Parts: sequence; structure tokens; C-alpha cells
Amino acid sequence: MTDARAIVGKATAADLDGILELQAENQIDRGGALSASLSRSRVASMMRDMPLIVARRDGLVTGFLMTTTRAMNADLPIVQAMFTAYQGAPNAYVYGPICVGAEERGKGMAQAMFKELRALEPGREGILFIRRDNEASLRAHARMGMHEVAEFQFNGFDFAVFSYIG
Repeated sequence: MTDARAIVGKATAADLDGILELQAENQIDRGGALSASLSRSRVASMMRDMPLIVARRDGLVTGFLMTTTRAMNADLPIVQAMFTAYQGAPNAYVYGPICVGAEERGKGMAQAMFKELRALEPGREGILFIRRDNEASLRAHARMGMHEVAEFQFNGFDFAVFSYIG
């Protein structure tokens, strides 16, 4: 899928450096909204486990949407907290994190990556969490047809749990 600026598709090993760079640029301590920093080995494992979607412009990663099975990130306390708040279907997967580079925000990139993911994982439930103070993400995910199903607190922050069927 393309728009005027970017190509959206399944990530390959060649995208790994770009994904990690974009992830680092969007950590909370750098003014971003990502709740976790995943290691190179974990991202590579996630890429082998389920589709990882990227947006590329001029060969550079400008957005990513990660997904995993329940088991892949079951060791992460925030994922455990999400599944304690809402179990979902037995074959449900974890949606996220999703990140769009600053230069691509507001141009439909998150929606384009989500559309690609849904084509690759039809009929499966996706479950995600969003910090309550991340109003832009809450609005964007509601516009994509996701519904809030639960909430939880983690490390002093309030989170909403959203669900959708692919």
C-alpha cells in the first residue's frame, strides 16, 4: 500500500536498524510516548513471531506497528497487567507498540499500517494498551474502530485497554 510519501508493508531484517532508531527517538525521556524500549533481539524475535508492519519513505523507516503472540511478551510486567485487566479471546494477539515519525504524523500513516495488519491477520482479536494522557493515540485508535474494554494502572500511570477484531 502506498500514499504520496510512503510505502507500507511487512518489515524485513533490513528494517531493524530503522525500527530501533525510531523507537529510541520516541521514548518518554526524549519527549515521545512509547512505554517501553525493546531490545534488538526482542524486536527481531517479534518480527519472526508475527507480522511487524513498517512505513518507509525514501528507503527509511518512518513508522512501525509491532504485534506479538501472548507468549512472546508475557514476561513484560505491563503486558501482564493488561491481560490481568482483560483476557480477550484465546488466540488474541498483542497490538503495539505503534510509532509514527514526527514528519509523518497526521497523514494517515497509523491507519495505513493498521489496514495492512488487518489484511494479514483477519478475524483475530488484537489487544492493546494506551496511556490515558496520550490523547492523540486514544483518539486515533478510536477512529480506527477499536473499543475500550478495560483499564489498569502501572508505574503510577492510568492505561486504557482497547480491543478489535481483524
